[in-house]
Amino acid sequence: MSRPRETEWQRHGRMAVVQQTPFDPATWDAVSSRLKRDEHGLVPAVAQQWDTGEVLMVAWMDAEALRRTLATGRATYWSRSRQDYWVKGDTSGHVQQVRWVRLDCDGDSVLLGVDQVGAACHTGDRTCFDADVLLDLRADGDPA
Repeated sequence: MSRPRETEWQRHGRMAVVQQTPFDPATWDAVSSRLKRDEHGLVPAVAQQWDTGEVLMVAWMDAEALRRTLATGRATYWSRSRQDYWVKGDTSGHVQQVRWVRLDCDGDSVLLGVDQVGAACHTGDRTCFDADVLLDLRADGDPA
């Protein structure tokens, strides 16, 4: 069995989860210590389609939601309204299979590259950003 490739982040003392490297629970303390949470213990989590870069949705994670996501490969979020964890797709069938996870440079937000099955938005739209275009200065007007 070949050794997982070392990521750029690992070479610089930071831990990242990449598509080719399964999450190692032994690295959890290093990952958790980098999280800069808000006053409720949460960080924003942006989900994007892993292969196209399409931004799908924004949700919230606490450290446990991130740990569950890394451990299971299924996007797990914290619901501020229900005060409970939810795994994307458990109810709707619109699963987010996680391909990679990145922590931003400040540790105050998470970016998930996912394989989205069905709609990402609770309204049934492909993304949560289909409803209102506030500014589009491109000549062709074609959404990216």
